[in-house]
Amino acid sequence: MLSLCNPDERQISESPPRVYAHRRQNKPAFLVFVLNCMPLASNVILHTVTFSPTDKQGNVMHKYVIMGVQGCGKGTQAKMLAEDFDFVHISVGDLFRWNIQNHTKLAARIKRIIADGQLVPDEIVEQLIRRRLDDHDWNFGYILDGFPRNGRQALFFLESYDIDAVIQIDVSDEVVLQRVLSRRLCSQCGLDYNVIHHRPAVDNQCDVCGGELVTRADDNERAVRERLETYHTKTEPAVKLFSRKELIVNVDGTLPPHEVQAEIRTRLQLPQRVECTESG
Repeated sequence: MLSLCNPDERQISESPPRVYAHRRQNKPAFLVFVLNCMPLASNVILHTVTFSPTDKQGNVMHKYVIMGVQGCGKGTQAKMLAEDFDFVHISVGDLFRWNIQNHTKLAARIKRIIADGQLVPDEIVEQLIRRRLDDHDWNFGYILDGFPRNGRQALFFLESYDIDAVIQIDVSDEVVLQRVLSRRLCSQCGLDYNVIHHRPAVDNQCDVCGGELVTRADDNERAVRERLETYHTKTEPAVKLFSRKELIVNVDGTLPPHEVQAEIRTRLQLPQRVECTESG
């Protein structure tokens, strides 16, 4: 549960390419994090975390990249950070899907590539990233998810943009394979499920809209193993480049999601989500 002092000032962009774009009109944020305590009892003490981000107008700007092989949980972790700290979550996967849904000029090409389980070429990805970052629609910073994917893209990014840290989520290949093959997607509302850790109440049916749950076209063993191999041969050199720049922050992605999030915040020196406790 996340409580904001001025909830009417929270604006979420309805433009699909700007997913998770939260704005505050440069006003300090006061956040109260409360987990697992609904309804609140009279003997519950709320722990508060207060911070006032500041940029050149008084807001601290945080610019992060989050990396890891597909299925490591980086999307989940990026969303948690974006929601709590008003970072803009820039997901390359969401940019691809938006182009497909809106039938842009790149849509047909991107759709064929993704359906084959392949990575989109550098020139397309760099074009999308450049356009997105040129928007400058964040007050408190952004977290870039799914880019860079190779040494060339990493070099392009370092030469063009400043970042504070690169969050590297470490997970073994076998864990990734198990996670990805267990994923399901609602065919109507797009909600993600996992038949091992996040099962729907009714098999193959979305809890929210009742839509049929389907497997993504690229979530098959052959495609997953190919992506793992591509990650090790192409993306790991980008990680090494960031490591030489002393930007890498490694976290254990096999932990439960809330523990991964806590480790990320500890390493980045960000305020933690604090569970409520009972007095007396």
